[in-house]
Amino acid sequence: MGGKSAKAGRFGASALSLLVVVALVTMTGCTATPASPAQGGITPSTTGQVTAPVDPAVAATTTTMETTLKSLVAANPKPDQEALRSALVSAGIPKANVEVSVSRTPTGLDVDALEAAALTGESCVMGQIREGGVVMTVLPVLATGKCFVGDAR
Repeated sequence: MGGKSAKAGRFGASALSLLVVVALVTMTGCTATPASPAQGGITPSTTGQVTAPVDPAVAATTTTMETTLKSLVAANPKPDQEALRSALVSAGIPKANVEVSVSRTPTGLDVDALEAAALTGESCVMGQIREGGVVMTVLPVLATGKCFVGDAR
């Protein structure tokens, strides 16, 4: 019986080796060469994430908002709604395109985070102030043509 188990062991090891080789060949065969940005493809970022080409107006608005929000929180880590709105309009973002979340709850407490949006073309440049920090993102415009749900103007 010792011969049978030795053959079974060699067969199992051979099958496992073959399975590993097939898996490696299959995985390497699935890689693709990304299209170049000149061909309208996506652009890989330096972090290894893939990003779509950015509209220059959205990039400019993002830079303006981020700079404005960081300057604002440097002076006051918890600005109110009107201070945030005024800072963005003063920075050149049209007042009609600015939306700002409430800075106080209905019970009069400070909110944990204050958010602002600037409508730019078909995008919403969103900025969030939380604990003195600023985070930016770009999202699509809602079907209502606004960036926030509800009335945040």
